[in-house]
Amino acid sequence: MLVTALALLIVLAPRLTAPLREAWFDACQALSPRVVTAMPAVVVAIDGPSLAAFGRWPWPRSLLAELVDRVNGAGPAALGIDILMPEPDPLSPEELRQWRGAGPPARHREQAEWPTNDALLARALAAAPAVLAVAGLPERSGRSLRSPPFVVQDRAAASAADGLAAARIERFAGALTSVDAVDRVARGWGLVSADPVGGVIRRVPLVAEIDGTLIGALAIEMFRVAAGATSLRLVLSGPTVDGIAVGRALVPTEADGGARVYFSRRHAGRFVSALDVLEDRVDPERLRQKLVLVAVTGLGLGEVHATPVGERMPGSEIHAQLLENLYDGTLLSRPSWGPVLEAALFALLATLLIVATPAWAPRHALWVAVGGVAILLASGYAAFRTQRLLFDAATPSLALLLVFGALLVATLAEATRHRRSLEQVLQRQREHNARIAGELDAARRIQTAMLPRAESLGPDRRLDLAAAMLPAREVGGDLYDFFRLDERRLFFLVGDVAGKGLSASIFMAVSKALYKSATLRMETPDLGTLMAAANAEVSRDNPEALFVTAFAAILDLDSGTLAYCNAGHENPFRVDPVGAGVLRITDGDGPPLCAVDAFAYRGARLQLEPGELLCVVSDGVTEARNPGGDLYGSARLAAVLHRGREAPVAAGAVVATLLADVANFAAGAEPADDITVLALRWNGPSAGPAPGQVGRSEPVKKSSRAGGVQGANDATDETYLLDRRGGSE
Repeated sequence: MLVTALALLIVLAPRLTAPLREAWFDACQALSPRVVTAMPAVVVAIDGPSLAAFGRWPWPRSLLAELVDRVNGAGPAALGIDILMPEPDPLSPEELRQWRGAGPPARHREQAEWPTNDALLARALAAAPAVLAVAGLPERSGRSLRSPPFVVQDRAAASAADGLAAARIERFAGALTSVDAVDRVARGWGLVSADPVGGVIRRVPLVAEIDGTLIGALAIEMFRVAAGATSLRLVLSGPTVDGIAVGRALVPTEADGGARVYFSRRHAGRFVSALDVLEDRVDPERLRQKLVLVAVTGLGLGEVHATPVGERMPGSEIHAQLLENLYDGTLLSRPSWGPVLEAALFALLATLLIVATPAWAPRHALWVAVGGVAILLASGYAAFRTQRLLFDAATPSLALLLVFGALLVATLAEATRHRRSLEQVLQRQREHNARIAGELDAARRIQTAMLPRAESLGPDRRLDLAAAMLPAREVGGDLYDFFRLDERRLFFLVGDVAGKGLSASIFMAVSKALYKSATLRMETPDLGTLMAAANAEVSRDNPEALFVTAFAAILDLDSGTLAYCNAGHENPFRVDPVGAGVLRITDGDGPPLCAVDAFAYRGARLQLEPGELLCVVSDGVTEARNPGGDLYGSARLAAVLHRGREAPVAAGAVVATLLADVANFAAGAEPADDITVLALRWNGPSAGPAPGQVGRSEPVKKSSRAGGVQGANDATDETYLLDRRGGSE
């Protein structure tokens, strides 16, 4: 809507945009004034030195007649008198007699025989190709207007009279002419009226109508007289003036018959002092076949006007510049279709700007706007410099900037609305996240509460047990459990649900409950049978096809016999403080729960030595990564356990040391999985030593162990760890 309104303003409201448009045209002329190539016109200036020599203005017309004779003697092509003489010469002898009163009769008779000054001037003008000035008046003056014949030719209408009536030429009600004695002897009469717009002369009417009579400008009349033509031809196209024909030459005009002068800088070569002419100090060749203007330029006498090139010039020099434009064909032209082209170019650039502003960053859209203005200004200036065509680049540029400003305001308003909307969404998201965080925190507390504590086993010198689970997120999928089957037997379990987060934690809770339920239902649990039963229970309601790795074991607290079964879990570590060092359990294994239906798991047994530590971890420990992507690995875990075998410490200290080492290795990297560690030390039968006080005076030495346990070389104290596939770690 805004683009359409501005485009219509450019086309249909030229008066509203005139100040800006004319300022642009003036700027073009100021940047590139016309270069003077020929001077067909010469101004004979009644300047300061002339007035100092012959007296103040007005001069007696007899002196003016002498000046005309001297100029005419040089043979000018036309002589324009840019001086209005509407009253008889007050310095003429007959006028002086009226002021001096009566005198001797003889003197009166002598003076009566003298010719009047007006007659002397008329005689001089009659002998010269003289053109007198005429000024248009807004009211009737009662003076007779003389003008050469005008032939009206209308290219669009059958009747020339109709075209003339509709023509948009300048019209005056009356005229100010010279006294009849002088006026009637001239060969031409030219209009000198030109109204400045904003105090600046830019255009001169080449034709006007005064009380129904057509009259040409002073410059046009001088051309007609110089060409020897008897008439002028006004060429119309309906109400539009196409030009004025002088002989065979057609001078193009704007639609109202005006002409835009292409001004040059002031040039002293245009002027000749009247004093030099009257004293024969001017080469006649300087005036021969020239278009000579006689004008008053003395300080305070002649009219001085502002021009587009930034210099003030007397009216006579403006007429001289118009004559140069007519002679060189350098008049400026404002095409009638110019506003349409300007509006179309503005609409095109504005459309591009409308498309670009929402899609691009504001600084990029600004460059589009600046580029559009640059295109308009460069195109307008190029047309002026190369073709002397006047295209308004200022108004479309300002309109384009207005569109850009409106787009910025609209974009800012939209951004503000969007920001407020985002703030509301963000606030709702924060509230939602806070609720989720609260629920997850509650879930974490519930999950933590579901995990058993070592204190629940009560005081028992045969056993030292500790466990910890660190979820990768708020809640985790790892699980551990331990409880007494009776006073002699302890059941414990470490498991890992595939994945992490809320879904894994829920499945973990279900799996833990089902496994415990299956364990408690069996009177004499066999670990293989128990694992198969748990596999069937957990697999029954598992729509997401999750699976669980688990290591389950039953420890006989009196004998140290460990019955176990491993369903795809990390192989537990055995730490013997006096014997084979750090070993791993590699048998009694099978696939993870829920991986293979009705799998026949088989358990295994081994004998723990008093003071021996069993450490069961989830893969979150061995697969922990540092910022460089390196794995923590089983070897590093075994090394941490090996360092503590010389002076066995409580199980809780083992768990804490191992977790601290994993955290130090990860160095702040995001955990890849949940971390679970369970450490269990069998201290021997009830009569054995207290926890953490196992002696080394009677070490147990074995060359090998039964039950699928692979060990290290005791002599070198080097630990070789094997996984379930039998490979070295």
